[in-house]
Amino acid sequence: MMTTELLIAFLASTAGAATPLVVASMGELVTERSGVLNLGLEGMMLVGAVVGFGVTLTSGSMTLGLLAAMAAGMLMSLVFGFLVLTLQTNQVATGLALTLFGIGVSAFLGRGYVGQTVERMPILFGFDGMVYFSIALVLAIGWMLARTRLGLVIRAVGESPHSAHAIGFPVIGLRYGTVLFGGAMAGLGGAYLSLALTPMWVEGMTAGRGWIALAQVVFATWKPRGVLIGAYLFGGVTVLQFHGQGMGLAIPAEFLSMLPYVATIVVLVVICRNPQTILLNKPMSLGQNFKPD
Repeated sequence: MMTTELLIAFLASTAGAATPLVVASMGELVTERSGVLNLGLEGMMLVGAVVGFGVTLTSGSMTLGLLAAMAAGMLMSLVFGFLVLTLQTNQVATGLALTLFGIGVSAFLGRGYVGQTVERMPILFGFDGMVYFSIALVLAIGWMLARTRLGLVIRAVGESPHSAHAIGFPVIGLRYGTVLFGGAMAGLGGAYLSLALTPMWVEGMTAGRGWIALAQVVFATWKPRGVLIGAYLFGGVTVLQFHGQGMGLAIPAEFLSMLPYVATIVVLVVICRNPQTILLNKPMSLGQNFKPD
């Protein structure tokens, strides 16, 4: 039986589960809009989670922890950018390698933090500050891409880097900027997991959220508002496994834990059945390397 208390708890949990997805996905959306595909999101989120937790635990400052997580994500993305933008390595293979590297590094760095906790992020009107930040981020990026010269240049580079280079746009420099921004947001999204959602470090705590964040960019057809909708949809499905029994759902817990990933697959299959839908806003040069003449 759904009560008011259960409904409020469900909505609050949904917002919390959606927030790291929104933040990480928006960073990846900007990166992909410039034509760069970074599959290292999962690894960057894990590194952001452990660095953010470690700095917060040792310094006592959550602000420093969040900034450190962003810096760690940017450092990871800088390595990725150097490999794919300067050395012209394959974007897909490099992104996958970055994820594997992030999984290993986070496990190594987090060995001394297992079992320790930090104080939760402060709550304002029922939600923590990162929830409000994530919504503001969607609005800001949506406005930037649609209304500003920077957004126009990013989209132009994503559509045709050769044409953008021919008229004088710094394609490589701009792509470095979007890759670093994506890394910072991935690190921040990871830090939210270890500082707010579950204020402790657990090895592999992203549990595939980096991959879901990547899928959400496709689900949203590269539109910021679609990312927000998708994140809250998947967030709701994620927390359903924790609130399902309280709502009287006679469904095995194992099945409920599968729902976020099943929903991701189903949505992607439905979208990809229509080639016109999937290509609606996809950057034409996505995943393609560019070398200035």
